[in-house]
Amino acid sequence: MKNIKLNINGVSKSYGKTKALIKFTASFEPGIYALLGPNGSGKTTLMNIITDNLKADEGTITFTDENGTEENTLKMGVRFREKLGFMPQYPGLYPNFTVERLLSYMAALKGLDKKKARDDIEQILEAVELSDIPRRRIGALSGGMKQRLSLAQAVLGDPEILILDEPTAGLDPKQRIAIRNYIAKIAFNKIIIIATHVVSDVEYIARDVIMLKKGVIVDNAPPHELTKKIEGKVWRVNCTEAEVPSMQEKFRVTNIAKDEDTGNVVLRVLSDDKPSESCENVPPSLEDYYLYVFGDIASV
Repeated sequence: MKNIKLNINGVSKSYGKTKALIKFTASFEPGIYALLGPNGSGKTTLMNIITDNLKADEGTITFTDENGTEENTLKMGVRFREKLGFMPQYPGLYPNFTVERLLSYMAALKGLDKKKARDDIEQILEAVELSDIPRRRIGALSGGMKQRLSLAQAVLGDPEILILDEPTAGLDPKQRIAIRNYIAKIAFNKIIIIATHVVSDVEYIARDVIMLKKGVIVDNAPPHELTKKIEGKVWRVNCTEAEVPSMQEKFRVTNIAKDEDTGNVVLRVLSDDKPSESCENVPPSLEDYYLYVFGDIASV
């Protein structure tokens, strides 16, 4: 594993009177980090600052390479583009370019050798399941294909830092699992920061989870440490359909399912206290903790 580190110290950003980030401080070493929070929590602002698409009002970001040389990432120019891959939430892909041409263009911007670029493009297209359409125009691609192409351009050149904003948005379950496995596979020698609303995408691959609320870190720990905080607070409740509305009024219901055998409804409930006599504790998930922390704003 490479001995590299990305340090973010006291980064703040405001838009007028609205504070998007407040003194954000965190350190990252090789591995996958999840950035979780509802809309407006500051996730995309942070990613745009790290990638130098947006200037912070204050704070510093430094990158230490495996030789122990520390550099200010926002002043590294072309050298930083070689180290960093970015997949934005809304990628601006050129509709008249073909898949292959876009990746060749991105390879040139990253300063890759032509032969290495050809080899990388072939391998990456295979990994993201686009190897059968290298000459198709981007404008003719489906939303899921464009999403996978955006990921492909980000990982091109084997960057040491990978910033991914909603990498599985618009993908079907099979593609989502494939992309998640691919990200986990390449994470050994990279710092990968993923912002996502799909909590299950990062629950089992993230080294640490950073939870943001209105620009402030409210928690930062490995997934198992976060879920441990709500042990004994997640319940499986059996009830009738008629009882569901009252349960939703009294408790935070995170899932509703039908028991085909009994015809009753099975609820997953977050509660400090036992919600009913006919219930039992169940192991908490990262999604449970997310909803426990953010409550109703998590779905805004």
